[in-house]
Amino acid sequence: MKKLFLVTAILILLWSCGSVKKYNDQINALHSVEDLHNDIDKLYKQLQRHHPKLYQYVSKTDLEFKFDSLKKSIDRPIASREFYKKLAPVVTNVKQGHVSVSSATKAFSRKERKLLLKKKFEFYDLDFEYLENKLWVKNTRGKDSTLTGSEVVSIDGEPASKLVDIYKKRFASDGYNTTMYNRAVGKVFSTLYYKDKGFLDSLNITFKNKDSVFIKTFRRIPKGENKNETDAISNKKVTPKKLTKTEKKSKRIAKKKKRKDDKKYGYLSKRKQYNRNFDFIGTDSAIAFMKLRSFTKGHYKKFYKESFAKLDSAKTKYFVLDLRDNGGGRIAEIDRLYSYLTDQDYQFISESEVNSRIPFLKFFMSNTTPNGLKVLGGLLSPIFIAQNLIKVKKKEGKLYYKFKESKVRAPNPLNYQGKLYVLINGNSFSASSLLSTHLKATKRATFVGEETGGAFNGCVAGIYKIYRLPATKLKIRMGLMQIEAPYKQEPDGYGVKPDVKITPSVKDRNENIDTELEWVLTDIIKK
Repeated sequence: MKKLFLVTAILILLWSCGSVKKYNDQINALHSVEDLHNDIDKLYKQLQRHHPKLYQYVSKTDLEFKFDSLKKSIDRPIASREFYKKLAPVVTNVKQGHVSVSSATKAFSRKERKLLLKKKFEFYDLDFEYLENKLWVKNTRGKDSTLTGSEVVSIDGEPASKLVDIYKKRFASDGYNTTMYNRAVGKVFSTLYYKDKGFLDSLNITFKNKDSVFIKTFRRIPKGENKNETDAISNKKVTPKKLTKTEKKSKRIAKKKKRKDDKKYGYLSKRKQYNRNFDFIGTDSAIAFMKLRSFTKGHYKKFYKESFAKLDSAKTKYFVLDLRDNGGGRIAEIDRLYSYLTDQDYQFISESEVNSRIPFLKFFMSNTTPNGLKVLGGLLSPIFIAQNLIKVKKKEGKLYYKFKESKVRAPNPLNYQGKLYVLINGNSFSASSLLSTHLKATKRATFVGEETGGAFNGCVAGIYKIYRLPATKLKIRMGLMQIEAPYKQEPDGYGVKPDVKITPSVKDRNENIDTELEWVLTDIIKK
């Protein structure tokens, strides 16, 4: 039995190594024109087959012309990454932010991945922001905090302005609004650079800070390198302090509390911050502030219950909800949050248009799904199909999936009834835009900042289909469900617009001034 297990393990390892090598050889090879044209056709057919609102913001004639033009422009063999650079800008013509194309990146064997986990790339410690047509270092999570507030002039000799212009053409906003491009290109600049250049061990960046221009090299270094010098050079063994029973008990209680808090607030270990924050501004409880970075990580039910109980108990008059840079997340979470912000019965989302009677099975069974999960999906398919057929109904020639959030609901008994301000910007997308739509349509809040990157009239998301192109191995991701509130605005294709438009400046950032929040606090003082 042991020999059989050993042989099986060796075969799996050899298959894994072989498949990694085969994949890397394939993405680096020059693909024939015929194969490249075939991948384009496959991608377009996938969009037509699965995307329920493909021609919402672009006509079928115009989109087909774009794809035909792309095919005509490819008249020689090219590798997968070069193909990505040509394909991604064409796919953005769909103008649906949840449709995206991934680049072809190097795969690693299990042994290589283990070694890479012991290292970190210093470049990824930088957070960027694009303001006043320049790329800036917004924050550093590494040791060198002096880089904060520096302008990025060039990366490995390429002007940052040129890279930004290129990258803005490789992802889409919802519809026709433009605020997302400047915000997103800064927020995900590191990811866009990786898609463009692939795996790197080092790079040189030229910075400008005031009148000083300097170059810094960023390397892939072992984790823990450049720690405190005293720790690095000291060989002295430190004897741990012996704790008393009371101290041990206190330590256990503190650890248990931290574990609970990490779950409730959604601890982001890479950034050493919480996904959800709630506090009062000032010495009394007249103004409350809630920062939500996304609607994903953490046990949100406890967080909202406790937060709104505090608002109710304190009789808070003013509440500031910060949705800036919130890229979205769970429908269930924003539905729960909205129940605390309204005193009326409400329907959170309309029934979702889909292109299939079995959307969840389409989501689960794709050519990117691991074989083991496909087997599991096959076994569970009767359950998927039965559930989908109950939930999906045909109306006026179209299919609609009914979420539980499509039902009319009552507000939460702890609903907040004071003055509400909502901070938004171009990175307020998907679920955060959907929540903003409700608050805007019901005139529940004063919005401060920029137009949201997500559309007022909804988006195609919910669940996703991820399809791998056969030759180039690029992946196309698309939503399968039209998710929208029961409110509409004309013209279609724009986000939730602020009542008070404010765009932060570089000067504000350098002086650590939150311009949108400052406006709100000033407005409260006036009132």
